[in-house]
Amino acid sequence: MTEVQDHAIPHDASFDQEAELRNLNDQMKRRINERNQLSEEGVRPYPYRFDVTGYSKTIIAGYQEEKPETVAVAGRIMTLRKMGKASFFHIQDTEGKIQIYIKRDEVGQESYKTFKLLDIGDIVGIKGYTFRTKTGEISIHAQEFQLLSKSLRPIPVAKEKEVDGKKVTYDAFSDKETRYRQRYVDLIVNPEVKETFIKRSAIISFMRNFFSERGYLEVETPILQPVYGGAAARPFTTHHNALNMELYLRIANELFLKRLIVGGFDGVFEFAKDFRNEGIDRFHNPEFTQVELYVAYKDYYWMMELVEELIYRTNLAISASESTTFLGHEINLKPPYRRISIAAAIQEYCAVDIRDKSETELRNTAKDLGLSLDPKISSGKIIDEIFGEFVEPKLIQPTFIIDYPTEMSPLAKEHRSEKGVVERFELIVGGKELCNSFSELNDPVVQRERLEAQAKLRLRGDDEAMIVDEDFLRALEYGMPPCAGLGIGVDRLVMLLTGQDSIRDVIFFPHMKPE
Repeated sequence: MTEVQDHAIPHDASFDQEAELRNLNDQMKRRINERNQLSEEGVRPYPYRFDVTGYSKTIIAGYQEEKPETVAVAGRIMTLRKMGKASFFHIQDTEGKIQIYIKRDEVGQESYKTFKLLDIGDIVGIKGYTFRTKTGEISIHAQEFQLLSKSLRPIPVAKEKEVDGKKVTYDAFSDKETRYRQRYVDLIVNPEVKETFIKRSAIISFMRNFFSERGYLEVETPILQPVYGGAAARPFTTHHNALNMELYLRIANELFLKRLIVGGFDGVFEFAKDFRNEGIDRFHNPEFTQVELYVAYKDYYWMMELVEELIYRTNLAISASESTTFLGHEINLKPPYRRISIAAAIQEYCAVDIRDKSETELRNTAKDLGLSLDPKISSGKIIDEIFGEFVEPKLIQPTFIIDYPTEMSPLAKEHRSEKGVVERFELIVGGKELCNSFSELNDPVVQRERLEAQAKLRLRGDDEAMIVDEDFLRALEYGMPPCAGLGIGVDRLVMLLTGQDSIRDVIFFPHMKPE
């Protein structure tokens, strides 16, 4: 009996790399020869169609001993035990794995001959009936068999051996960087990865329905923008040949969505791909997904309650739980969430009062706390650095940080009862920002003053400061009603609700350094 599994590529770091490449080349040559042999014998290695009637998990769950079911299944061969006149193998389909029993006298001499040329990784179709083997495993007895795709590159297959009475897995496809680069292989050999992305889809679907049921309209706004804005970030720049003009990949969709509120929509939202030309780490990817929502006649107090309900109900929908585990912490998502101003939070965790301090005083405070700062940054950035270093990582349970200094939030409305701050909140969970919201500034005169102040910061060297967007200001001059706005980082929300430690684990194809 030959175990094709023994041909799997080893991925243990102790293996010699050149030997591993030689092994890979030998296996690929063998598989290409098998492909050519199949073609010469009149077997299509890549046929056009196979009609599937059932899937592994559903078939196993619905199995009835007294009533065998005739099914047609298709999937990738994951284990293979070739014997003389009868063999066993497992296929993996979109739901999971199921065992197949194939017998030469049942499928015919030619089909069985084709089967003998197959390998782990090949995709096949089987028609047959369900039964239970002597060992109790629900399986499919093949009556017809068809090759659907010959795999020329062997997939890595984890092996197990017993060491001191315990099962030890080796040769697993576990290297993080390789998994991210070859997500297609990761999904094949690590089925739990697929579950994360199925949950991601469910999270987005639930949020979309949550907004739509309240009467808010899903819209689309430009990705290529002549003036970028809506966030403090560096853009990616491109060139439009026909118009001979510079364009920017959007860093946010806020200013276009607010134009729609001006135009008369009372509630709009967009799931958007945004792009920021910044560093890459566990919580940042230069291309990311966020949802932004703008609702007329509401303020940031109303939006806090909506966010609490949204996150709580989304988690219930995918996990039937009021809590989640994130970065090693058990986090209770049941409302209400704590609310504290950014000044009070810094005073609580750093024992310093930042209110009414000049830029020089703030810089000295940061220095006393041990921060080394870029001399070009202004008061708002200094406060942000203090908060990000000493406060944010300690906010594990959901916390609304509210009432930011005006300079930190040029698009937010001045606070109705406190000078020098605006009506803004950020929700921090597990030590990370999850969403951002304002009572939106709708006074065009004040908005112009704020954006012109940002322009001065750019002259000081702050390349993340906002640009004066004349068309946006023109829209505000026509009149925008009171409005609450919200932006949620979808990737980070998925991390939180699925318990993933890195943004790369919730994005199918994260950006990587060149190989």
